[in-house]
Order: sequence, then structure tokens, then C-alpha cells
Amino acid sequence: MYCTQCGVELEEKARFCSQCAHQTPLGGAESATRAERRLSRDLEHKKIAGVCAGFARYLDVDVVLVRILWLAVALGTGIGFIAYIIAWIIMPRDPKPTVMSNPAPIRYGSA
Repeated sequence: MYCTQCGVELEEKARFCSQCAHQTPLGGAESATRAERRLSRDLEHKKIAGVCAGFARYLDVDVVLVRILWLAVALGTGIGFIAYIIAWIIMPRDPKPTVMSNPAPIRYGSA
């Protein structure tokens, strides 16, 4: 892969050019997907309301780690319980996937 700005040969996984610091297409694609990501409750992997699963997905960390940290804050200070309820109310749900199916018509007997 070559830098589109200065023409220097780059490694395949390079995000920026080592000579001119121009962002490579690989780095740009990752930045675009990161910008589209939004915080919402993950209803597919939820235990109670999906708040911890939503934060874990948004931060790109393991959901177990987020649950343990949230529980530690909740038991240690008590603020975690209030914060969870507030996040439950404020965070939007995941949009439901739209199923584009066209079922075949049902035929009863022959005409």
C-alpha cells in the first residue's frame, strides 16, 4: 500500500503515513465506522435492561467487565443504582431490525 499524499510505501495495517502523517484509507474507514456508532441499550445481550451491554458495545470492551465495574460502584457508593436507573430511562433502545420478507400466498385446493 502506498501513501496517496507523498507516495511512500506503507505497511498494510498502517493508519497514517510515517513521512507526511496523512491518514490512509484503512484509518479513514475505521474512523467512519467509529463515528456512526451510538450509545443505546443492547436488548439482545441484556440481563436486566441492556444498559451494561450497551456501554460495553459502545466502549468495545467485554460486557462482564462493565457489569463488574458497575456493580462495584453500586455497592461501594450507592450511586451506581441511581445511575443505572437514569441510564435505563435516558438511553434509547436498539432499533429493531426490519425483516424484508415476502411470504408466498397460501393456496387452498385447486380452483
